[in-house]
Formats: sequence, C-alpha cells, structure tokens
Amino acid sequence: MLKITNNLDSTDIKILNALQINSRISNAELSAQVNLSQTPCLRRLRKLERSGLIEQYSVKLNQHMLGMNISAFVFVKLNKNTSGNAAEFEAAIAEFTEVLECCVLAGVHDYSLRVVVADLQAFESFLKDKLANVKQVENIESTMILNQTLSRLSLNLGI
Repeated sequence: MLKITNNLDSTDIKILNALQINSRISNAELSAQVNLSQTPCLRRLRKLERSGLIEQYSVKLNQHMLGMNISAFVFVKLNKNTSGNAAEFEAAIAEFTEVLECCVLAGVHDYSLRVVVADLQAFESFLKDKLANVKQVENIESTMILNQTLSRLSLNLGI
C-alpha cells in the first residue's frame, strides 16, 4: 500500500488510479467512479493538476504500426563526469527525437537512453552521425530490444 503523501486522501488516490487507466475519462464518469458529485470531483482534479502531481496527459502509440521497428537501450559514458559536461550532454540529447528516455545512472555507465527508430540503417545513422558526435561522449554501448513483454505506464497507488 502506498504511503499517502502530499495531503492525498483515498478519493484523490481513486481519481489518480482512474486517470491512469483512462486519461480521457469524462468528469461525469470520473465522479461516478470515485463517488463524488461532478463539481467537487473537478475541483480535486484541478488541484492535483496544479500541484504538479499530474505531469501531463498523453497517448501511447503503436510504434510498429507506425513503422518504428527498432528499439534499443544505449548506454553512454561521458569523457568527464562534471555538472557542466552532463548539462551539455543532456541538452544535446534533448534535440534527438529518436531518444524517448534519458536516465542518469550510477555505475559503469553515466546514462541510459531508450531509442526508437524505423530500421537498422536509421539506428546506425543515429549512433554514428548524431550520438558519437556529441563532444561529451567517451563510450557508447547498445543493446537491441528483441521483444517487449511488459510495459506499464501506471504507478501502483493501491486502493
């Protein structure tokens, strides 16, 4: 069970759980699910949004139906592990639309990137023409994702 923080009560948690299942749910449906009338439900939802707890609403696309058939984890080691170097690297990576996620790591590698592209040629081009040309990069290792067997977008909030 999640420790309730940020002054969240069980109704707030129910709202968050319902939104994680269907972020396009109408206020009428949401209020019925959480057993509130529509005005208080909308008020709570707006409060959750303003607090920053709800970061954004989005849609998950089927990458294969869009011809994006190659997914990989790319591990990057920087040539110098300083705050300035990291900031410059992160700014450069933010410009690469092939990168869906960038995570700072502790251990052998400094960063992990999740990259999605159309094909192996596009992946090779990304590595050679983009990532390898970022001046902060010392070493690159990549691992192709053969099949994704689980993908969760929602957090376990309990209740």
